[in-house]
Parts: sequence; structure tokens; C-alpha cells
Amino acid sequence: MTVRFGLLGAGRIGKVHAKAVSGDANAKLVAVADAFPQAAEAIASAYGCEVRTIDAIEAAKDIDAVVICTPTDTHAELIERFARAGKAIFCEKPIDLDVARVKACIKVVDETKAKLMVGFNRRFDPHFMAVRKTIDDGRIGDVEMVTITSRDPGAPPVDYIKRSGGIFRDMTIHDFDMARFLLGEEPVAVSATAAVLVDKAIGEAGDYDSVSVILRTKSGKQAIISNSRRATYGYDQRIEVHGSKGMVAAENQRPVSIEVANGDGYTRPPLHDFFMTRYTEAYANEIASFIAAIEKGATISPSGADGLAALALADAAVQSVKEGKLIKIG
Repeated sequence: MTVRFGLLGAGRIGKVHAKAVSGDANAKLVAVADAFPQAAEAIASAYGCEVRTIDAIEAAKDIDAVVICTPTDTHAELIERFARAGKAIFCEKPIDLDVARVKACIKVVDETKAKLMVGFNRRFDPHFMAVRKTIDDGRIGDVEMVTITSRDPGAPPVDYIKRSGGIFRDMTIHDFDMARFLLGEEPVAVSATAAVLVDKAIGEAGDYDSVSVILRTKSGKQAIISNSRRATYGYDQRIEVHGSKGMVAAENQRPVSIEVANGDGYTRPPLHDFFMTRYTEAYANEIASFIAAIEKGATISPSGADGLAALALADAAVQSVKEGKLIKIG
């Protein structure tokens, strides 16, 4: 079976997913839609698909599934439209910036029995998947502490910051999902601190660029998250899980993994420059998992419920910073 796709949104992340879909032997990119015709035409030219409107893709009988890469404030409405149209849906995170709106959207998905995957691509990174398998195999015993470091090489434009929902809902939300993925228990309390250390314009826009979070589960397991919008040395992505019998860690990745030793000491090549290259395999694996779930009628993960849980943690982190205290999760 070949799953036929429509792509909604031809921006930076749309290009990433166009490549992932087109590179999968079990998928075909049929059409792309974007508010900017030139962006859609560039993808259509690169991958041999058609440029169509969103309405046309919604009504199309030659499209089985859609990938939603449009601005965040359109996600929930588009999910509902395509759920009612009988299409399988892959949507970039978040579903929405408002918990109540996400719940309403998930209700429509459930009522229509639509298939929905939320784009937490890091679950599908081979290195992070190996960490999870090590846990599942019992090699480090019971998980006790998770440490996640995620730092971008540079801050996005302030115009993006203003519509992003803030660092916790835009950036840390990936780490909230990864913490849930590795802890094996739901966090019940959140403590967060935040500052503006990189760009004062980000603070003037009402956001932060440097944050730390501690999550705690009912049994006392902890996840510690460190985020920054600045890492002068590259895209910093590391995970460590400490357990009752040992520890497993995923180190930073480089486009070329070599080490040179000479009179100047030991040197290694730079890290990946950003998510488009660091997570290439993760995006491909993510789409492959989505396709497999469609073909087999299997349960899709990460689901809308996973998206809701991560957003709830982000909201709690925002509240923790504002109120300067530990926030309990209902």
C-alpha cells in the first residue's frame, strides 16, 4: 500500500517533511498547499507533486493523509477539518497554545475516529530510541533521574518569538515530551526558573531565552531540563538517564564523527548546526511510523493526548516562573 499525502505548509518544517515523505518507499507526496505560491511551487518542482489549495486537498479522493506544517494558530481547525474529511493527520506540535482548545480538538478526532500523530520527532531519533530500549531492557534498573540538555545555536527572530507561545510552549515542549517518554511515569509537579540572558528584545517581547525546569513524578522520579536560545558551539542535544543499576547517555552528534590528535591537542568536528540536519533520521523514522500505523490500523504515538500532556506541563512551567513556586499537575 502506498499512502498518498498532501502537505499543508511549505516553510522550513514543511520542506523537512516533504523530504521525509518523498524519501519513503511506502508514501507518495501528491500535493502541497501554502499561502505563498512560490514556496509551494518550489516543493512541487523539487518532488514532482501538484500545487493545490487546502480546500482541494480536503476534498481530494487521491489523498489519504495530510502533514500539517502551517502556523500554530491554524493547527486545531485543520485537524478538525481533515478528521471530518476522513484523512489521517500528522500535525506539527503544538495542536494549539490553549489547553481547552486542544481538548476540544481531540474530542473531534475521537468522535470521527481519525488517526492523529503529533510531531514530537525526537522520540524517533535513533540515539534517543536506543536510550529508551536500554531502559526497557532493564540494563540500568529502575529510572530515577533524567537530565535533558537542549540548546539552540541562536535565537529566532523576535517576530517569531511574539507568536510562538513562549519558550516553554515552543522549545521546552519537546523536552517535556521526551521526559515523559523516558521517565515511565507522569510528572505531577513542575518547578521552573527563567531569565533573559541572550537578547533583551526577547524579554521586551514578554518571553525568556534561558530556562531550567525540574519535573517530579508521584514516586519521586525527577527530570531536569536545561534550555538556552544560545549555544556558540552548535546545536546542543544531550540526554542522560540515571537508574538504580547504572546510567545511559546519548551524546551530541556531529555530521562527521572523527577525532584528530596532534600537537594542538585533541579536536573534533563541530556539532550539527540545527534541527534540520541533526534530526534528519528522526523525521524519516517519524513519517515511517505514521505510515505503518495507517497501513496496519495500529495505535498512533505520539497521540493528541501526548500533545495535550506536554502543553499542560508547559503551562505549569509558565505559572511556576510567574508565581515563583512549585506547581502541582492535576
